[in-house]
Amino acid sequence: VWRQARNFNVPRIAFINKYDRVGADFFHAIDTMKERLNANAVAIQVPMGAEDQFWGVIDLVTMTAWDFKADDKGMTYPEPMDAIPAEFEDIAAEKREELLDAAANYDDELMELILEEQEIPVEKLKAAIRTGVLANELNPVLVGSAYKNKGVQELLDAVVDYLPSPLDVPPVEGTNPKTGETDSRKADDAEPFSALAFKIATDPYVGKLTFFRVYSGHVDAGSYVVNATNGQRERFGRILEMNANDRVDVDGASTGDILAAVGLKNTTTGDTLCEEGKEIILESMEFPDPVIDVAVEPKTKAEQDKMSLALTKLAEEDPTFQVRTNHETGQTIIAGMGELHLEIIVDRLLREFKVEANVGKPQVAYREAPGHDVDRAEGKFVRQSGGRGQYGHAVIKLEKMEEGFGYEFVNGIVGGVVPKEYIPSIDKGIQEALETGVIAGYPVVDVKVTLFDGSYHEVDSSEAAFKIAGSMAIKDALKKSDPILLEPMMAVEVETPEQYMGDVMGNLSGRRGKIEGMDDRSGNKVIRAKVPLGEMFGYATDLRSQTQGRASYTMQFDSYEPAPKSVAEEVVSKAGGNA
Repeated sequence: VWRQARNFNVPRIAFINKYDRVGADFFHAIDTMKERLNANAVAIQVPMGAEDQFWGVIDLVTMTAWDFKADDKGMTYPEPMDAIPAEFEDIAAEKREELLDAAANYDDELMELILEEQEIPVEKLKAAIRTGVLANELNPVLVGSAYKNKGVQELLDAVVDYLPSPLDVPPVEGTNPKTGETDSRKADDAEPFSALAFKIATDPYVGKLTFFRVYSGHVDAGSYVVNATNGQRERFGRILEMNANDRVDVDGASTGDILAAVGLKNTTTGDTLCEEGKEIILESMEFPDPVIDVAVEPKTKAEQDKMSLALTKLAEEDPTFQVRTNHETGQTIIAGMGELHLEIIVDRLLREFKVEANVGKPQVAYREAPGHDVDRAEGKFVRQSGGRGQYGHAVIKLEKMEEGFGYEFVNGIVGGVVPKEYIPSIDKGIQEALETGVIAGYPVVDVKVTLFDGSYHEVDSSEAAFKIAGSMAIKDALKKSDPILLEPMMAVEVETPEQYMGDVMGNLSGRRGKIEGMDDRSGNKVIRAKVPLGEMFGYATDLRSQTQGRASYTMQFDSYEPAPKSVAEEVVSKAGGNA
């Protein structure tokens, strides 16, 4: 998370949580942030007590102490103590000096006041800290116990005091959907309304909730807007301010608000909502395709419909989670970004929807692709069984395209050899057939299909017949193309102390990994590699034992690449397919 925030230049403050737990050490945590995250971390609080004796904090900005000993889980906001307890005066003074030294780098007047040993105005110190945070050069650190609401109030104040408001960032940029040109919106209520839907959730009382952030303008509850991403007109039935599980109806939404809407039927995560006639598409979120899947079934047949409904709702909420049915086995397949991702989904099935499920072994989400172009393949479906028959005939060309191309269907029919009303059925038949490849039944990707010939019968032809003909034609083309199996490759980054570097690299190589580079980071070595997902099961345990728990790794989908022959043969054998 810290690395991603750094990559996207997101200003950040830190909160050391669970300080009432055994082993809590605030200053060691700050040192660790400096060493492992290369953060310019500076304490703006000092805890009073630790572990089960943690009872308050000292605010180093105002030099006041706060007592959280009241046994009501922080429901009562305490008054500041009359003075800092004597036993904490020395550490508070020491850490206050460190804070002033760090903040002085961002305000020359503050520096002069410090050098002249004059009183430091609280607002000037806060302003200097804020300047450092906004410049992504300073990371103030607070402490507390969120479960018991100790320090949470101060954390919320710090969010307001130090993190950027919408006015601190440049106007948001997007694309005009009509012209394709870049457009922008200032953070101003007078600007046309624009908002980004960033989360979908299901509420047991109000149904589908769409969480959104307003970048410009104002909208009233009950108003109509346009989903610029898909062109659909939407209505804000209700607008809710969410406070954990509590919901409060509000009359409207203005610039900077983060709220939830009820009544948006055609909006999903990443869509832009805006004023009619003044459309803009804000930068959306890119969601990688799932790379791992498992078969799932309810423990009782009676819960099948309940499970299907629950999985559909979960897929609406999470764009990286997909549900499909294996038409050959009838199994429900769920797909996600990793083992933990799918474990959480199954846990939510039980916890939120009360559905107990049996889950199969995780499977890698392989893909299939043509080995080369095929100039001609055909499918002819003819059936005569008394009365009206069935007739459909399609001739296609298959082209292998570059990775990420997706699917394209081109209608190259001339002279009406296939009536235009049957063309969509052929396309549909092709797309459905591509969901199950001819090698091992995995989806086929990155193809261009051109329909250029065929024939029909004036009486017997139908949409259903041409759909089957399209399916037969693409299956014929794939068999002729010498298809290949593609395996997902993961971009793996391991951060490890130097003494374990050899073992880590050897382990990655043994997993068919390709080492792509190494860097230094805060005294550690960072190894970047590309490794097949199928070889990464159990890696966390291996890495932990190899490095005595001192290394960490991140893994994200990179690309699909042709699988080696031995791997393809093993996958085909397990699937019962034909290489």
